[in-house]
Amino acid sequence: MRNNFDFTPYRRSTVGFDRLFNLLEAGAREDEGYPPFDILKDGEDSYRITLAVAGFRPNDIEVVAQQNLLTVTGRHAEDDGKGEYLHRGVAMRPFERRFQLADFIEAGEVSFENGLLSIALKRVVPEAMKPRRIAISPGVAASDRIGGGDTVGAAA
Repeated sequence: MRNNFDFTPYRRSTVGFDRLFNLLEAGAREDEGYPPFDILKDGEDSYRITLAVAGFRPNDIEVVAQQNLLTVTGRHAEDDGKGEYLHRGVAMRPFERRFQLADFIEAGEVSFENGLLSIALKRVVPEAMKPRRIAISPGVAASDRIGGGDTVGAAA
C-alpha cells in the first residue's frame, strides 16, 4: 500500500527547500524495488552498494556517476532465440535505479560477481573543506605589537 503525500502547502511557505521536496517526492515515486539492493557501510568514510542483477551480463549494465547522483541501468541484449521458455521466473526486464549521493561522495571500483553488481563509494572531502589546526605562535604581547606601548593613549 502506497501513501501519496502532497507537499504543495509546504512549498508555498518555505524558501530554498525545493531540492528537499523534490527528493522526498522522488522517493515516494520509487519503483517496485527491482532490482533489490543492499547498502553497506564498510568503514568511516566508505560504503558499498550491491545490486542483485541475476541474468544480466556486465556488458548489459551501465553505471553512471554525476553530481550527487549514481544511476545504474540494465538493458538486455536481444535473445538469441535458442529454445522456448515454458516458465520464466528470473526477472530480466530492463531497469534503472538511481541513488542520491551526499556531497563529496565519489563512486569507485565497480565489480560483477555471481549475479551481484557491487559499487564502492567513498567520501572524499576536499582539503579546503577539512578542518585545519592553526598554530598559536608564542610571539610578543599584544600591547607591544600595536604601537610599542609608550604611545598608546598619547595625544598628537
